[in-house]
This record gives sequence, structure tokens and C-alpha cells, in this order.
Amino acid sequence: MVKQVLKHTYESDELCLRTNYYGTKQVTQALIPFLLQSHSPRIVNVSSTLGQLKFLSNERAKEVLRNVDDLTEEKIDQVVTEFLEDAKEGLLENKGWPVSLSAYVVSKAALNAYTRILAKKIPKISINAVNPGFVKTDINFNSGEFTIEEGARGPVMLALAPDGEPSGLIFYQTELSTF
Repeated sequence: MVKQVLKHTYESDELCLRTNYYGTKQVTQALIPFLLQSHSPRIVNVSSTLGQLKFLSNERAKEVLRNVDDLTEEKIDQVVTEFLEDAKEGLLENKGWPVSLSAYVVSKAALNAYTRILAKKIPKISINAVNPGFVKTDINFNSGEFTIEEGARGPVMLALAPDGEPSGLIFYQTELSTF
């Protein structure tokens, strides 16, 4: 069963990116007009340790996503598109992409980058990403380290943070993390 979950195909890579990155972007864009009407708007994106740039082995992609001052949605989308093109051609290892869980790593790194630029673009909304930790869920056959309640602490902390509190940051549970 685990091999089926971890099996790498172009279709599974595309689905992962459509869910974790593009899906989050689409829902976020649809909700922003409503959030801007709130007195205390928040966006909390659920990320992963694997979304840290140290797990992204493609140096060009890492450099693009690291440079937050010059980063745009178009540049993030370009990194994702390049990854998918290389996946389709079977060139992930040759082009320096992660070999293990490659689409997941790219999707979460892209989500983290998107979180950072969106926070700069819309300062009225507190926008952060959080890694809840390795939580016991169905996707990992309940083999995680943390209960669902423990995993929820970080997202809830960010959702309830005082106005003007952090934005554009990445957290591991309730602690500030690195990009």
C-alpha cells in the first residue's frame, strides 16, 4: 500500500501540484475579497518541513524561490511549470530535482514562497504558513508523531494571533521556522 501512495508518475506529480499549490492559490484568490472586509483577516497555509528550500535540490529553483525581494507569482509558477515539464520528460534527477517525494517538495516550497509574496502584496491580511509536524492521519496510516490536536496548535495560534502580529513567516508548530 505504501508503494502505491509513493509511486511517482507525471499524473501523480501534476495532481500533487494542482492540490497543494494551485488549489491553495485559487481558493485564496477567491476568498481575498471577503477577507479584506474583515477587521482581523488571516490566511494560514498548511505546509511541511519538506517545503524548506534545503530539501529543494534544483539550484535554479532554489535561487528563484529564495529571492523574496524579486519574487513574483509568475516566477513561482514558472518553477512549477519547469518541474512538471522535466517530470513529463523523465528528467527530474538529471535536472537536479529531488528524487524522493519530488512533487510534494516542490509544491510545498512553492506554497511557502507564495505565502511570503502574498503577505507583502496584501499587508492588511496576516498571511503565514505552518508545518503542523508529522501528524497521525490516514495519509500516513496513523504513523505520525503528533496527534491531530497537537498538530492543530500552530494553525490555531496563527489564526488567533493578535492584529498586526506575524505575516509572511513560516512556522514549525508554534515556533518560527526557516524558509
